[in-house]
Amino acid sequence: MSSHSSGRPPTQRLFAAVLPPAEAVAELRTALAPLHALPGSQGLRWTRPADWHFTLAFYGEVPEDVLPELSVRLERAAHRTETLPLRIHGAGHFGGRALWAGAAGGLDMLRLLAERADAAARRAGLPMEEHRRYSPHLTLARSRRAEVDLRPFTEALAGFEGQRWEVEELTLVRSSLPDSGVPGERPRYEEVRAWPLGR
Repeated sequence: MSSHSSGRPPTQRLFAAVLPPAEAVAELRTALAPLHALPGSQGLRWTRPADWHFTLAFYGEVPEDVLPELSVRLERAAHRTETLPLRIHGAGHFGGRALWAGAAGGLDMLRLLAERADAAARRAGLPMEEHRRYSPHLTLARSRRAEVDLRPFTEALAGFEGQRWEVEELTLVRSSLPDSGVPGERPRYEEVRAWPLGR
């Protein structure tokens, strides 16, 4: 929770996400193991498997007095969206900064869920960035330095096809940024609440 100053209410750093089930996490974890032996892997900060997620909408610092309205609207967004099939599929990278796994399956429905999660925040009064076409990705690692050649890593994962699962929940996640000053410390993620899709 962020401290409040100058009379403003306290805030929480939040985002809406789809969380992969334990079986999908275990499968991807096994596929990633050989990548840790590739040249350049020491220059990457790997995301903890427990923290893997597909972000739907990033909200930033949300005032606590807005959270009830946001929750109501996210519940409505989940209720209006049917469950959908998904699997982790392939890999890509953002320049030399981040390595990610992609998704396949019910992507049209996933994009609709992302649009509804974004709209929920706007209707709750949160300022959101200009809406761009949603492209699902699950961050696997970030570079410790400015740039790392991530092509060998994406090539090693290019043929990865995870098992299919049914997305049944929309989850609101709290992100607590590191405050210890320890280099390389990662954010902590905590599930705030989840709503079932389609009911």
